[in-house]
Amino acid sequence: MRIASVGTAYPPHRYSQAAIAEALTARWQDRMEEPRLINRLFVNCGVDFRNLVFPLDVYENLSGFGPTNDAWIIAAVELGQEAVTKALARVNLGPKDISAIFFASVTGIASPTIDARLINLMPFPTSVKRTPIFGLGCVAGAAGISRASDYVRAFPDQYALLLSVELCSLTWQDNDQSIANLISCGLFGDGAAAVVIAGANTPLAKREGCTTCLAGPRILDTRSTFYRHTQHIMGWDIGDMGFKIVLSPDVPKVVNEHLRGNVEAFLSDNGLSLGDISSYIFHSGGPKVLEAMETTLNLPENALEPSWRSLREVGNLSAASVLAVLEDVLVNDPGKPGTYSILAAMGPAFCSELVLLQW
Repeated sequence: MRIASVGTAYPPHRYSQAAIAEALTARWQDRMEEPRLINRLFVNCGVDFRNLVFPLDVYENLSGFGPTNDAWIIAAVELGQEAVTKALARVNLGPKDISAIFFASVTGIASPTIDARLINLMPFPTSVKRTPIFGLGCVAGAAGISRASDYVRAFPDQYALLLSVELCSLTWQDNDQSIANLISCGLFGDGAAAVVIAGANTPLAKREGCTTCLAGPRILDTRSTFYRHTQHIMGWDIGDMGFKIVLSPDVPKVVNEHLRGNVEAFLSDNGLSLGDISSYIFHSGGPKVLEAMETTLNLPENALEPSWRSLREVGNLSAASVLAVLEDVLVNDPGKPGTYSILAAMGPAFCSELVLLQW
């Protein structure tokens, strides 16, 4: 089985980090003892630009969970369709070729889910199997690849599609000027990503029938790891005003304590070691998280440059981030044939997801 293609989509409203900081300072200055704190925190987020689903002046008019979530549904369908269309077009497939859809998001809810709404807009088979995933947060991009690969392992003649849409700007909270919310408002961006995963017996997995397609990596193995009693580290408190961030400063500590051991055990079970890995496709969690990953794995300089670049250019896209990094690597710097990569993300619970790839 193989990652055949990735497509991304971003809202049209693009702002510098300084412009967003200025807008939120003006919006919240009467609620804060020190409004300049916003700018100081935003500077340290490692973000230069972000795409937002609405112009900045619209957000102050969004109030309450219902209207905000309605806006999420409309925008998620639009961006999701764009990302899916791009991913399929890159490998000369259409919606009719997809047998299963996995949809991941943690910034809004809908029933019927976004994938169902897309089926009504695009010619997917009416027999397509749907698996909506909510609540995994940042880890859901990597976990979605794992679950989609589980599917095509069972059905090797089929194609699965993973779609993640995250509209993090719609979770900004006017009544929460905590450090966690301010950091969240400075770190997370809006975007969508779709991944086509080809079963082992499909033409794309065998690299047949598409001379212009990029040579995506094979998925060799996956590993999920749950860290008990760490639910306070990251997540949401959901109330009348919507999603209120739970974000502990202990996230880098958890990375330092667990990631290396998880990676080494995973590789050992596949007869490999860290020295066999040629590239790392990691979720753009933020500067402290990326630094912790570099330190604990003793990575060479610039090993995580695609992740740092994604963070600078579009911010942390939650579940969609690692998929955006994957697209960058697939298009601009794919591995040499036979080399190995690790795709990884961590998120609420706290937990991690590892995917072993071979080019």
